[in-house]
Amino acid sequence: MNAGSRLALYGAGLVVAFGGAFAVAGAIIPDSTVAAWAEGSDMNEHGESQPGNQSQSNVQDLKGLSLDADGFVLSPVKAPSEVGTQGALSFQILTAAGEPVTEYTEAHEKDLHLIVVRSDGAEFRHVHPTLDAITGTWSVPWSWDEAGTYRVYADFTPGTEGAEGITLTRSVDVAGDLSPATPEVQRVAEVDGFTVTLDGDLTAGESAELMISVERDGQPVTTLEPYLGAFGHLVALRQGDLAYLHVHAMGDEPEAGETAGPDIGFMAEAPTAGRYLLYLDFQVEGKVHTAEFVVDAGHGDGSPSEDEGGH
Repeated sequence: MNAGSRLALYGAGLVVAFGGAFAVAGAIIPDSTVAAWAEGSDMNEHGESQPGNQSQSNVQDLKGLSLDADGFVLSPVKAPSEVGTQGALSFQILTAAGEPVTEYTEAHEKDLHLIVVRSDGAEFRHVHPTLDAITGTWSVPWSWDEAGTYRVYADFTPGTEGAEGITLTRSVDVAGDLSPATPEVQRVAEVDGFTVTLDGDLTAGESAELMISVERDGQPVTTLEPYLGAFGHLVALRQGDLAYLHVHAMGDEPEAGETAGPDIGFMAEAPTAGRYLLYLDFQVEGKVHTAEFVVDAGHGDGSPSEDEGGH
């Protein structure tokens, strides 16, 4: 059954990350640093469009700023230490008492989602490791293509009644020659023979509709397949410090064998003005592809974003 261009993204996640890079393996951002960043952010500079305490509240609500939250801790991450070395990336989720967690609640068709990205937004990966139910160790075969400092996010829901989703993070340093990326605004991505186009604008503190369309050889793709319980999964990172905000997208859960396209829709809200790096995972003919975009979020008071000639 073809759902055409219907917006169907049940449970698809929007991840928003923002703020300056980590330089030490295993580092986290202290609450005081997060609060200080928020006080100096663009959102606080536009009081008419935002309540006086909204920036601080939004920052406090963000996930992925710490290696521990809600009584759970992300263990040190083991991984190859240099480019080109084959090995495994592994870690445990621990209770506050140091006991490994072995029971999880499935979310978006997986018990745990692992997102790894370099601090400049390059080398993005979204994978699903395997759990050793005896030791509580998650692992996935791994090697690094590029040097740099990477953020590792574990996104999961504990298997306890009433538990909510938790995102924990650590940093990993990879030795080698570093070639930092400098992302420029880009709304059209070419990937694996597909042309993927992003329409819509982000505005700080406001919900905005983003429409992403997929073509191949100049023809609309109407055979998008469900991936993680949806027809697409969007991740957005703001250049700088990496924090992680998960927002459910609109749409119904696809039925077995259902397809859609060429359009995929998301409702997104950027917490502050600034540049965002967006990554869309979509599946066609059983293979997942990742399209990358770069957009600037404007101010909530109507001031233009940087790519519109403002700041």
